[in-house]
This record gives sequence, C-alpha cells and structure tokens, in this order.
Amino acid sequence: MAASDSDYVKEEYGGYFNVFRDAFADKDEIWDMFRVVDGVFPDMDELHKYHGFIISGSPYDAYGNDPWVLKLCSLLQKLDFMGKRMLGICFGHQVLCRALGGKVDKACGGWDLGLRKVRMVEDLPSCGFFDGLQEIPSSLTIIECHQDEVKEVPMGAKVIAFSDQTGVEMFILSHHILGIQGHPEYTTDILSSIIDRLSKSNSIEKEFSELVKSRLEIAEPDRKFWLKICKNFLKSPA
Repeated sequence: MAASDSDYVKEEYGGYFNVFRDAFADKDEIWDMFRVVDGVFPDMDELHKYHGFIISGSPYDAYGNDPWVLKLCSLLQKLDFMGKRMLGICFGHQVLCRALGGKVDKACGGWDLGLRKVRMVEDLPSCGFFDGLQEIPSSLTIIECHQDEVKEVPMGAKVIAFSDQTGVEMFILSHHILGIQGHPEYTTDILSSIIDRLSKSNSIEKEFSELVKSRLEIAEPDRKFWLKICKNFLKSPA
C-alpha cells in the first residue's frame, strides 16, 4: 500500500485494503497489507510464502527519491528475480517500470482524471490470464487519476493498451508482471470523493472538477471486465 487512507474510503470501506480485497480476493485467500508509504515492508525471509503482490496507487512520484520509494524499487527487483506475480496499479504500474529499467515522468498532457477509453493493441501477445475471458473488446473504459506516466517500458516488456492521453496504459513483462495505469479497483463514488478533495485543495480547477463529475453521471467504467482481467492474472498458474 503506497498511500494513506482517505477519510471517505476509511468511513465507507474501512480503508483501501478492503477496496482491493473486495475487488480481487476469493473467500479462501489470505491477504496481508504492508503500508510501504509508512515504511512497513514484508520480511525478506517470508517473500516465498506469497503467491503474488499488488502495488497500489499513490500521491507520490514513482520517479522520486523518497527512501521508501527506493526501498520499494529494491523489493520489486527481488520479487521479479523470484518470479513472483505482481500487479501494479497507477503508481504501482509506474514504479514497477522504474524498478525494472523503464522510465517514468510527468505526463505531457497534465492531469488525466475521470473516465478514459483504453484501446487494446491489435496484435495482443499470448497471455495466459486472458484465457477464459469472453472475446476481449477492442476498447475498455477505466477510471484514471494520475499526472505522471510511463515514458518507456522495461526491456522485454510489451505495451498491450494505450489511450489518446497516455501511450502506456497497460503492459506485461514475462508471465508474472502486469501494469495498469488506470484504477480497476475504484468505484465511481471513490473517484467523486477524490475529485472533491482535489478541487478543495486547489489541485485542480473547479470548472474541470465539475466537468469530470458531470461525465460520471452519464457513463460508467467497464469495471466488471477489468476485475476479470486482474483476477485472472492474479489466479493464473505461475
């Protein structure tokens, strides 16, 4: 967990950990949370016990040099060496790229906030976690909330989705790493609370916040399909 819980998520969901678990977990699974943003990391001697790891979004920069970010990069390199399954979301997507040799920086287009249509590449590589899904649409709508982006994926990684705003919306590396720039785990009410918070702090202009929220009233993300993609990836054999 690379972020602190917002007041809204804490009150409505009991924290972001529950948001992720509700979205991706099966009943018989055991999930642990390590709030790396507060310096809490898993024991290096216990990494082998885990089937996989999810790296959350964060208000921090994936290209920054905060001590916990640098330590997280080292951990991700270790997990990659071990072949552990890793799903990176937003900041998690970006920090995975950085840790494994890619490049991340401020987005040229500024804030990407709200619903975004993401297009799959035409020549999708063979991915085991796509098996069992119905025909994959050529485009899917997802919730976005970021002002940084991946500029260059690590060597060997393949970009499998893009949008008009962001060149790397989704990438895979080997069989065990998946990065998604958007937020498949978010619900529209969580996004609305974030928009309100950003507007109140003057991080975004009021007119922009109102425009984004008005679009949420007439459209929805393809959340069910995104959750299927993520769960298939997390549950697929190593």
